[in-house]
This record gives sequence, structure tokens and C-alpha cells, in this order.
Amino acid sequence: MEYTTLSNGVKMPMLGYGVYKIEPQECVRCVQDAIGAGNRLIDTAQFYKNEEAVGEAIKKSAVPREEFFIVDKVWITNSGYIRAKTSIEESLLKLQTPYIDLLLIHKPAGDYFGIYRAMEEAYREGKVRAIGVSSFNEKELREIYEFAEIKPMVNQVETHVFYQRKKLHECMEELGVKHMSWAPFAEGKRNIFENPVLTEIGKKHMKSSSQVCLRYMLQSDIILIPKSTHIERMKQNLDIFDFELDREDMEKLRELNEEKGISPVEISGFTGGLYYFFFKAKEFFNK
Repeated sequence: MEYTTLSNGVKMPMLGYGVYKIEPQECVRCVQDAIGAGNRLIDTAQFYKNEEAVGEAIKKSAVPREEFFIVDKVWITNSGYIRAKTSIEESLLKLQTPYIDLLLIHKPAGDYFGIYRAMEEAYREGKVRAIGVSSFNEKELREIYEFAEIKPMVNQVETHVFYQRKKLHECMEELGVKHMSWAPFAEGKRNIFENPVLTEIGKKHMKSSSQVCLRYMLQSDIILIPKSTHIERMKQNLDIFDFELDREDMEKLRELNEEKGISPVEISGFTGGLYYFFFKAKEFFNK
């Protein structure tokens, strides 16, 4: 495993396992398989509704808690200082852990400045080892950076070979914020696994197109959390440390960049406000 060091000195694995859209009843088994395959970084979120399953799987493993790196995210319906503070305590209980390794604001919607204040407090109290944001564009990242007393250490954003976020990556490097990818396989869209450039480079190195995707981002200093419910794929996703892409490979992969995400709308500004009110209304009517 390769590691990166966050701006506060915390050591973080460069590769882990994401549990987005994995149902709670299946999530325990999946996380256990992921741990068995060698994963120690596990990425969850309040919105995923599977924090308990992640906590249970980690608790059942023979691996000491300090060897894990748990990432969690505060959801937009818990925006504002008070609600965020309460939700962080709830997440700690669900995960069955005294601390979260990295806590992020899930989306730039609602009162996310209040969320950040609650995260800073949890950080000072030792309940969180590192804090950051998710899905923040350059403008939003710079705003929260200026606002923060404890600077964000990570920004988790959609990143894959078709959406490489070059300008945002440069901003993160400037601010000392680590770039973390969600949807490293573009959720399987745009025929990514059959892409001729990826398959050609894969044959050259006797690797799959998915392994080439991950290796490219790893060499671009991007933290990765691929998801699979199949243990063989989990093992394959981890098997990317025994080869290196050369300059020609990297250039061909850079050319795949379209700077276009899989989502038709970026959650930001006005759309972020609509997003927030939609989920607040949904929460109200589900009570």
C-alpha cells in the first residue's frame, strides 16, 4: 500500500474501498470481504445509510482499529452547527468507534459553514483526526479555506479518466488540500471498461482497463475508493502496485480527459440550494 501525508501530518492510504449504494444488509459482508482482500481505508457517509454495517464489519474483524482509516461525511440535512454536531455524535455511535479518521462535508449545500465549525470542534476534541470537504469546486474550496480556522485537508470530488479536474487539482495543490476521487470508474458509464486506449495500455502491462484507470490516478497523486461487491474485483483493484505507467501511457491517458462529469448538474450555488430544500422536504414528509 502507498500512503500520503495530510497537511496536519496524518498518514492516509492512497487506495481504499467505497460503500456508496451498498444496501446495509449486504454491506457487512462486502466490507468484511474488502478487509480480507487487504483494504484498510473504508469510505462511508451518513447519506448511504450503512454506517452501522461498516462499524459492525470493522468490529468483527481481527484487525486493530488503529490500522483502519474510516472516512465519513456529514449530509446536507444535518447542515448548521447544532445539527451537524449532533449528527457527528450519532455517526460515532453507529460506527462503534471513538474517532473518525477523516470527516467531510458531503455537498456544498445548506449551511455548510456551520457544518465546518462543528467538524473543527470535533477535531479539537479528538473525535476526528482530519477534516475536509466533498464535491467542492474551486470557488467553494477557496471560500471554505479562507473561512476555516483548521484548513481543509481533503477534497473528495468526482474524478476519472474522462473528468480529470486538472484546474481544480492545481488549486488543491496550491492550498495543500489532497485530491480524493469518487466514481473513479465513472460508475461504469461511457464504456469505460471497453475503452480502446485503456485496454491497449492494459494489454501492454498485463493488467485490466480498470487497473489502468486506478494506476493513472494513483500516479497523478489522487486518493482512490473504488467500489465492488465482488471479492475478486476488490483484490484486482488493490493489485496496482506492481507496475508503472510510462510517459507515453500517461500522455495517452491525459488525452482522454473531457472535463465532463457523469452528473448533468453540478451541486453548487443555486442548484445546491435547490438540492438542500429537496432533501429537507423529503426528510419532513418521511417523518
